[in-house]
This record gives sequence, structure tokens and C-alpha cells, in this order.
Amino acid sequence: MNPYASWRHALKGVFRIGQTTSIIAATGFAWATGDRLPTPRVLRLTFERLGATYVKLGQFIASSPSLFPAEYVTEFQHCLDKTEPLSFEIMRDVLERELKRPMHEVFSEVDEIPLASASIAQVHAAKLITGESVVIKIQKPGVEQVLLTDLNFLYVTALLLERVLPKLKFASLSGIVSEIQGCMMEEVDFYKEARNVEQFRAYLEATGNTQATAPRIYPEASSLRVLTMERFYGVPLTDLETIRKYTRDPAGTLVAALNTWFSSLMLCESFHADLHAGNLMVLTDGRLGFIDFGIVGRIAPDTWTATMAFIESLGDGDFKKMAESMALIGMTKRKVDNAQLALDLEAIYGAATTVDPLSIGGAMANDNEINKLMLEIVAVGERHGIRFPRAFALLLKQMLYFDRYIRILAPDMNLFDDDRISFLGDDSGGHKLLH
Repeated sequence: MNPYASWRHALKGVFRIGQTTSIIAATGFAWATGDRLPTPRVLRLTFERLGATYVKLGQFIASSPSLFPAEYVTEFQHCLDKTEPLSFEIMRDVLERELKRPMHEVFSEVDEIPLASASIAQVHAAKLITGESVVIKIQKPGVEQVLLTDLNFLYVTALLLERVLPKLKFASLSGIVSEIQGCMMEEVDFYKEARNVEQFRAYLEATGNTQATAPRIYPEASSLRVLTMERFYGVPLTDLETIRKYTRDPAGTLVAALNTWFSSLMLCESFHADLHAGNLMVLTDGRLGFIDFGIVGRIAPDTWTATMAFIESLGDGDFKKMAESMALIGMTKRKVDNAQLALDLEAIYGAATTVDPLSIGGAMANDNEINKLMLEIVAVGERHGIRFPRAFALLLKQMLYFDRYIRILAPDMNLFDDDRISFLGDDSGGHKLLH
């Protein structure tokens, strides 16, 4: 990098830190002069004003109950990653700079109105010059520099706080920031996202799964900051009325989605860790479309086995088994007293009178109560020296998504009692997906 570019990046960094400081100061002033919303809500709204890094940080908090207080985890479930789109002229410049050629040499047409606009990228519909319908995910200019500046600022701040407040060092605040940095920087590397998609497609092919698919990637029209993918046509899995146009068996389609995802935990190099309704589609040909692999998780087979034992024990009310599973899942430097842990878990259930333990594995009656229960379980684990890996939190979050799908598409289904569902994967060619 030439010295002028270095100076330019440095000045942008200083400006960004100044911008961050001014927004935080304005929020503090508003709070001090009477606009006293609950602290978690103030923080969430401030994060949304601060942009990409802090929106992603908010989403990280929402999916990390083992690292953050329950009230913050709950509030950041509402953290919005939706921004005003940038002009197409700006995005065209990024596109042509990344692909190193004029746009018309790659695409015969590009819709200037984006399909979606988030903090990191916006998505445009297009057609390749070879005729294929595609979507182009284009990273917004300067996002990577902003992320690096913000995250380095947060890391230095964490180190200073750990020095001033030694208790925070015990909580490894700087270590948490480093983990966040690793997760976020993966999201701005579209080569990694492309690899995630290709790995999932390879897993589907290897298991003979023809009921699900993921978008084809077009490497010749992609780069570090541009990702061109096959365009899917269909509806979200939660749109029951429209789904009936594409499949005669919505419940069977859901079973196929569940088995595809559960099997990927064992048979794919990574699992889709953000499978909300917008990322799981029923295509017009009846197949399932898995999209947006920017956030993935990785879990060791033995950890997944312990996780399933843990989730099953929730439904059974088997506190001894729950305690043993938690000890196997979590990371701890001291011996866990499983007997006492079981008693503490039982006490949680005694207090959670509005939750039917038998409903947890199937149709959950109240999301808020379930989320609260999950957070309390995590908190009990922490008191016994257990810190859950992030993959565990992502798995639990996904189980909550699946519960919503079950209530819409198959309200009579019991997740753990339905013999059509295989939790531990199937290495026999995927023939159990619908049977």
C-alpha cells in the first residue's frame, strides 16, 4: 500500500472514531436530560445508528446468551439489519472495480432497484450475458475499513477496561471482542461465503438429497466483495397459503427441511446458522431452497450428540441427564458437580410455572418464556463454571426457528416423537429424508 493510501485509511479511521464518539455522546446527553428508556433498548437503538459493525455486534449479542446478560440478549433479538439503499451508481462502481471489467461484459441486465439492502451489502437482480437469472450481492464501499476501525477501537477499549476493572479480565472481555472480530470479518469475505455454499451443495449431492438445493455460484462473476448466485423463485417456509401451490404436503416439506439441516450437522463441514424464514424457501418446483450462507457454525460430532441429549432431556424433564449433557457441551476448567447442577436445573423448572416442560421439544406455547428458560439454564451453567461454545447458542436459536415452522406447517408434530425425523444424520444416501 502506498503512503498516501495509508494516510487516507488513517484519516478515515480517525473520522470514524470521532463519528462513533459523537453518536454515543448524543445518546448519553438525551438519556441524561430525561429520555430514559431501559438501558438495553437505548444501547440497541444506538447500535442501529452506529451502523454495520454495531448492528452485527447486536446480532452477536442476541445469539450469545452464554456471554451477555439476559435482558440484553432479549432486547437485541430486535436489532434491525435493514438500511437505506445506496445509489446504483455507487454500487456499479464497486461491481466494475471488483470484476475488473465493464458491467455489460458480464451482465445483460441489472435491476437498479435492490431486492434488499443491509448494513454490509445490498442485493440486485440481474441476468448474465449467457442468459441465467442471478442475484448479485455487492458489498457496500468502505464497510471492511469501518469494521476494522470499529473492532480495533472496541478491542483497545476492552483492554483498557480490563486494566481499570480487573474483574472484566476474568470475564475475558477482550477475548470476546476478538471472537466477534473473527465472526464479522468472515461475513465480509464473500469467497468464504461462496465456499460455504459449495460445501452445502456438495453435501446434498453426496447424500443423494434431491429435495433441497442451494444456489449455484458463478465464480467468473464473483470476487472478494461481489457474489453472484443463481436466483431462486419461491416463498418463505412460513407462507402456508402460497406453499400449497407448490407442494401437496407442507408437513412433509418441513420434515425434509429438518432432516436436511440436522443431517448437515454431521455430514457437512459447516451448518447454516441463520435459517430464519427469509433464508429457507419453498421453490416453485417444490424443492427447498437454502440461501444466504454468510453465517455458519461448526460443531464436533461428539458435541452434537451431547447437545441432542441435552435437548431431549428438556422434553423429558430428566435433570440428571441435562446436567451431564451440559458438562459435556460446555468449556470448563474445573470439575462440575453434576448432582448439584441437576438440583439447580430442577429449581428453575419449579419456578417456570408458565412453561410445560413436555412442550419444549415440540410445539412451544410461548417464545418469551422459552427464551427466558434457555437464558436461565445458561446462567446456571455459568455458575458451575460452564461456558457454552457459540455453536451451542446458534443451535438453540435454530431450534426456536424450527419450532415456529412446526406451529405453522405441522402443528400436531412432535419434534422428538416423529419417526420421520433423524437427528443424528443418515450416511446411507439420504433416503430417510422423507420416510
